[in-house]
Amino acid sequence: MNVTNQDYKAFIEEIKSKVKASQIKASIKVNEELLKLYWDIAKMVVTKQKEANWGEDFIGQISRDLKKEFPDIKGFSVTNLKYMRKWFLFWQKSPQLVDEIFKIPWGHNREIITKVKNIDEALFYVKKTIQNGWSRAVLVHQIESNLYLRDGKSVNNFEAKLPLPQSDLAKETLKDPYIFDFLTMSQKYNEKELEHALTTHITNFLLELGSGFAFVGRQYKIEVGEDDFFIDLLFYHIKLKCYVVVELKTGKFKPEFAGQLNFYVSAVDEILKETTDNPTIGILICKSKNNTVVEYALRNINTPIGVSEYKLANTLPNEFKSSLPSIEEIETELSKIKEQ
Repeated sequence: MNVTNQDYKAFIEEIKSKVKASQIKASIKVNEELLKLYWDIAKMVVTKQKEANWGEDFIGQISRDLKKEFPDIKGFSVTNLKYMRKWFLFWQKSPQLVDEIFKIPWGHNREIITKVKNIDEALFYVKKTIQNGWSRAVLVHQIESNLYLRDGKSVNNFEAKLPLPQSDLAKETLKDPYIFDFLTMSQKYNEKELEHALTTHITNFLLELGSGFAFVGRQYKIEVGEDDFFIDLLFYHIKLKCYVVVELKTGKFKPEFAGQLNFYVSAVDEILKETTDNPTIGILICKSKNNTVVEYALRNINTPIGVSEYKLANTLPNEFKSSLPSIEEIETELSKIKEQ
């Protein structure tokens, strides 16, 4: 075989990528066919129960007979059959939406119909799962943190300062409030401590920000007229193709905060933005805000800015903070016990 190692490696990698792509397509197709089967079974069960007035034990009998006939196929338990029926009844009044639900796994479907009560909200989570490839754990977290009520809800001037469709896409990226329930702070903390905590938990922070955010830096230095300025957090948004400046404030919104953020956004546009990038966006995340004051503050601002609140997990009383052992201290103690 007269072929170089490099040529062969490239060739085999190409084959591997095609196999993986085929596996993904096959698994999606298998999932779709399985859910269509579940839909048909549920439809038959619901119809027969109405026609024959058969009781709940009807489900138990179906389960026993199907498991006997198909012992190698999982999914025919009484519990799962009841979920199939509940799923069908939930979506049957919206047949135009049904194709969407076949594109996400059965476990995701079960979580949505269990935790969500109305069609619009359920469809929101179905579409977000498809768009972002959420795992079931991430989906549950987003439902429990009420993403549906927070998504695209910040006070902003995007419509006036950004062209379509970027303005709509930018609005969709913002939430109000942001839920930082992965943080537990003392009752008195400042912006620097909050900023440090968020970057320490950057994976969770990026998850809360939403898909598309890439972390660039913390206390990112920019030089303007020989003076140095430091941006709390700087991101680049892959889908929006623009920089995103995030400023954190641990108090109530003040109009001067908008002016400071406007300055940072303008500086990033001038210094970092490439010709292929879209205009930089600013996000101010504060402890609380008066929406009317925010609207007035943003009215004559020249750059696209959104203002949202944040919520933390229950804070720790100050007197307990210093008495709690750190992870390092716990690990040290455990190692001592093992050595004894």
